Amino acid sequence: MSTSPTILIVEARFYPEIADQMAAGAIAVLDAAGVAWVREAVPGCFELPAAIRYAVTGASRAQAPRFAGFIALGCVIKGETDHYEHICREACRGLMDLSVQHEIALGFGVLTCQSYEQAWVRAAVAQKNKGADAANACVRMMALQRQLRGSA
Repeated sequence: MSTSPTILIVEARFYPEIADQMAAGAIAVLDAAGVAWVREAVPGCFELPAAIRYAVTGASRAQAPRFAGFIALGCVIKGETDHYEHICREACRGLMDLSVQHEIALGFGVLTCQSYEQAWVRAAVAQKNKGADAANACVRMMALQRQLRGSA
């Protein structure tokens, strides 16, 4: 049995090729850091907070955390209506609320872009690699959490 911390990667699959790039970037960081991970998919960014909440709630019922951290990956691209603003705002708020209320280490990897091209540049491993940024943030927050709680 592994003693390595495990991170839950929750990815919105609305844009599958964007999700795959972001997950590849995150997984490369986690593998290099020796951190175990589990990858779960949800339909879109709106569902990210609920999926993470399910994991947090399940862990609290079991009296032992299953995941040491979480990475939320997804992409919202602006369309012709204000739907974009609602999804971005509520998904971001939901993730922030979870991280603060439940004191979880969370890597935020939700792209909010004006076009598919912008999203691709930010997601692609060979370009801005925002999935890697989200994984690095999660790993750092896990370390900070251990340090500040006195269990480093």
